[in-house]
Amino acid sequence: MKERELDYILVPSGVVVLCVYHVWLLFTIKRRPTRTVIGINAQSRHQWVFCMMADPVKNGVLAVQTIRNNIMASTLLATAAITLSSLISVYVSSSSDTASRSSELIFGNKTRIMSSVKYFTILLCFLVAFLCNVQCIRYYAHVSFLVTLPSSKDSTESIEYVARNLNRGSLFWSLGLRAFYFSFPLFLWIFGPIPMFLCCWIMSFVLYFLDTTTSFTRKLHKHSIREHKEAEDVESGYQTS
Repeated sequence: MKERELDYILVPSGVVVLCVYHVWLLFTIKRRPTRTVIGINAQSRHQWVFCMMADPVKNGVLAVQTIRNNIMASTLLATAAITLSSLISVYVSSSSDTASRSSELIFGNKTRIMSSVKYFTILLCFLVAFLCNVQCIRYYAHVSFLVTLPSSKDSTESIEYVARNLNRGSLFWSLGLRAFYFSFPLFLWIFGPIPMFLCCWIMSFVLYFLDTTTSFTRKLHKHSIREHKEAEDVESGYQTS
């Protein structure tokens, strides 16, 4: 096989591996959310919002501080993403002549167009990560106002609205983090298609163990949800009596 043909075979194969894994992850989150860390965290955040808004006077400071910590983490990732995007843009624009000469030394990178495609894909990942983290900050900032509003347990519509916005912010956080993950194999693509292909497979296996839950985690989560529901039923019974 010629060296120039490796880019057209291994690179799409690696991208397909990552895409197939994330399609399976999305399907599992929709069908069986408790088998994934993302689904369990979404349910836990939903329960957390109900606990915080049950007594906003007592839990308001804790809720705002927790959301502020998430805003700071999203701000850090957004700053890192836009900084890396700027550095890549400056590097590509300032070293266009040297890149065309050095591309002859890199395995699987024989043309200047291929080198530009590599840097553009990495730049695109960082821009997507920046936009997702900005949207995450937007939702978290909105939730920080809503979570301190006084509400009763009977009016669950407002609490559900706050929980949905919090989960949307966390969803954009996950998407921004995935964009950083995707930049790793694309960065290794600079050194050739073989490291990029191997990185896609290794990352898929690592993400599988990070995204899925064990039977002990699912049992503990279901037990905590059951206790929370039983406590709410007891409190509602006392209020009605």
